[in-house]
Amino acid sequence: MKPLALQRRSLLGGAALALAGAGLPRLSQAGTQAEEPLADAVRSALTAAVAYSAPPKPRFDNIEARLAYLRWLGATSEKLKSRKSEVQTRIEFLESVWYEAKRAGLDPSLLLGLVQVESGFRKYAISSAGARGYTQVMPFWAQLIGDGQASRLFHMQTNLRFGCVILRHYLDREKGDMYLALGRYNGSRGRPEYPNAVFGARRQWLAPGES
Repeated sequence: MKPLALQRRSLLGGAALALAGAGLPRLSQAGTQAEEPLADAVRSALTAAVAYSAPPKPRFDNIEARLAYLRWLGATSEKLKSRKSEVQTRIEFLESVWYEAKRAGLDPSLLLGLVQVESGFRKYAISSAGARGYTQVMPFWAQLIGDGQASRLFHMQTNLRFGCVILRHYLDREKGDMYLALGRYNGSRGRPEYPNAVFGARRQWLAPGES
C-alpha cells in the first residue's frame, strides 16, 4: 500500500491528466495585472482601443513592406509549427499577432515573447489568479474597458487586442520604459525575472536582420 502522501500525489496527477485530456483550460503560472483606478479620459481611450473587432486586414504603403510581412509570416509560421500544428490556425494566429501588435505600436516579436512566457501559446490558459488566454488578461479589464463579458477573453483576437492595449497603456505610463511596463503587466514591477524572460523569449521570434 502506498503512503498517504504518494496516494494524494497520484490522485492529483491523475486528475490533472484527466482535465488535460478533456480539453479543459489548464492553469498558467504567469503573474497578473493589478487593478488600479483609471482616469475617465484614460478609460474612454482604452475602451475605444479595444472596441473595434473587425478581423485583421494589414495595409502596406509599398510592395517592399508587404513582401517583408510575408517573409515574416512564413519564417515565424515555421518556428511556431511545433506549438500549433494546424496550418490555418497558425496563420490566423500570426496574422492577428502582427496586426494587433502593430496597431498598438508594439513589436510583434515582443508580443510573441510575452505570449510564450504568459501562456505557452495556450488559448485557454488560466492563471491561479484567474487571468485568461494567450496574454493572460485579468477579467476585471472586461469590466473596466470591455463589454463586461470575461468569457470573450478566450477569443483569440479579443485576447491579443486586450493584451496589446494594456501593455501599451503601461508603456505610456512608464514613459516608454518597456522593462518597467512589462513588470507592471505581470504585477512584478521593479523585479527582473519577468521582463528578462519576455526579452529572452522575444529573441526566438525575431525576423532576420532584427535585433
